[in-house]
Amino acid sequence: MNRTATPRKPRASSQARIEAILAAARELLTDQGVAALSIYSVAERAQIPPSSVYHFFASVPALLEALTADVHRAFREALSAPIDSRAFTTWHQLSRLIEQRMLDIYNEDAAARQLILAQHGLSEVVQADRQHDMELGGLMHSLFDRHFQLPTMPSDVDVFALAMELSDRVYARSMQLFEQITPRMAEEGMRVFEAYMSLYLPPFLPKRSSS
Repeated sequence: MNRTATPRKPRASSQARIEAILAAARELLTDQGVAALSIYSVAERAQIPPSSVYHFFASVPALLEALTADVHRAFREALSAPIDSRAFTTWHQLSRLIEQRMLDIYNEDAAARQLILAQHGLSEVVQADRQHDMELGGLMHSLFDRHFQLPTMPSDVDVFALAMELSDRVYARSMQLFEQITPRMAEEGMRVFEAYMSLYLPPFLPKRSSS
């Protein structure tokens, strides 16, 4: 009888080594930015042989992709965290509540700012970010639909994912100009998100009573 093989989870020792490598990479990103990241610098920071880093991550882009996935995991958790429906009455208020959660992650995680918002020009990271944004867009769509009666949305454009990308462009501009997301630019990012969503959502949406 044939059995479908299931992926094995890393052994505890391997998982601990992976976490140590990612933690070291995060520290380097925070201290020195993407340009300072190399397999050897990560190995030195993690106090392990470079061969051990290569064993799990064949290149710096592979390491950065893993870090990007880790950052987006925090974004997914922010979208999945419970929301008290009494805290808002309009979709604009809900969008600001969610966008503030995203901003909190950026403000608290320097690695997230370096990977998603910095002008590093690494195509592998940019592509990974966009793929993750598609997933986040789907989660945000489901979140809005859970609380409001949404109109029919386009099938050829992921509106929610694109709205998040547009607000990220504003935050990236703030990082470029001020090396931080200033309160003024945070507000502008929220306004950009709402302005784009307003092309597809009417000013007032019926709120679902089951929220």
